[in-house]
Amino acid sequence: MTTAATRRTPAEKHEERRRALAASALTTLGELGYARASLREIAKSSEFSHGVVHYYFHDKLDLIVSCVRQYKATCVHRYDGVVDDAASADGLAAAFADALVRTILDEAPMHRLWYDLRAQTMFTAELREAVLAIDATLEEMVWRVVARYADLAGAAPALGPRAAYGLLDGVFQQALLGHLVGRDDALVDLDAEVRRVLPTLLV
Repeated sequence: MTTAATRRTPAEKHEERRRALAASALTTLGELGYARASLREIAKSSEFSHGVVHYYFHDKLDLIVSCVRQYKATCVHRYDGVVDDAASADGLAAAFADALVRTILDEAPMHRLWYDLRAQTMFTAELREAVLAIDATLEEMVWRVVARYADLAGAAPALGPRAAYGLLDGVFQQALLGHLVGRDDALVDLDAEVRRVLPTLLV
């Protein structure tokens, strides 16, 4: 018997379909990037027709923003366990570095898409609100790590959230680039750099 809890409104069904389409499109977007992706190309590489994709998304921008929002909503909680389980500053640094390495190994195309999209905000005003909102959640995620690291080390952060995020994000982006171009030591360097950088963020 259908209950009130299981009945979904048309709006909920519509949003659920959008989420399914966005999840399906992520792989193609990660491979093609912002400039080369189109609704038709995305549909061609997925299980959905171009008409279906176009019905649920106004245009390419709408689809890409939905995809990245959905992906990053998961990403921002990826390091919660690292923070919660840490018993020492060194242990947290090691676990955080390892998690960063693993996410590049497992999801490099998605991270490449994110940096591509973020760069496009310099030219595409329609992207800015969504990208800046996502970037703010990533900054908060990094700050949770840095604040916990400082607490475990018995010190205070030497930088604010924005500067700490910019520094660690830069280290991560360089490692991602090295990995994508086939530099063998890119991820080894990432692990070492994160462990070296974190202590410099403390007073």
